[in-house]
This record gives sequence, C-alpha cells and structure tokens, in this order.
Amino acid sequence: MEPFEMIDPRSFVEKLETKQLGDALIIDVRESWEWEYYHLDEAKLIPMNTIPARMGELPEEQTLYIVCAHGVRSANVCYYLRQQGYENVVNVEGGMAAVAMLRGFQYD
Repeated sequence: MEPFEMIDPRSFVEKLETKQLGDALIIDVRESWEWEYYHLDEAKLIPMNTIPARMGELPEEQTLYIVCAHGVRSANVCYYLRQQGYENVVNVEGGMAAVAMLRGFQYD
C-alpha cells in the first residue's frame, strides 16, 4: 500500500481560496473545543476518536483533506483510512496552526 499524499499548508490555502478543491471534503479531526477556537467554514468536524464509527460519512470516491492542529493526528487518520481502502486521502502538513497563520490568525 502506498503512503498517503501530503500537501503543504500554503498550497492547501491557495487551493481553498481559489476554489480548486472541487468536490473534495475537508475533514477536521480535532476535538470540538479546538474547532470552536478556530476552524474552516468549509470543513466538517469528525474528531479522530470517532472516525471508525463515522466511516459512513466519508465517501471513498471523493478526495479527503484531513486536518488537525499540527498534522500529527491527521497523519494517523490518513494511515487508518488507507488501511480501510481509501485511496484519496491527503494530510494537510502543519495543520490548522499553519493554515491559520497563513490566513492572519495566531493559532497558538
């Protein structure tokens, strides 16, 4: 099995802001309190520990951009999804901290 794809935060923000993500979904795997602090309106919150129970909300045919605070939890979720047969998963490097900084918000 090939490893999952990675995208640097600058490229991710550029694709997001220029509407180049197409029908891809952004899945935020942080906890709800982290989501409340800062999140992307385009993202869907599915905390990491709920992923196995909520697999039905993750369509295999769409690209899934997985994001967390700094890129560690999202990498773990990407590994898990690849093991479950998902081919189009992308880890957002640096997570929401990097994305927020690029958008002018001091995350942490």
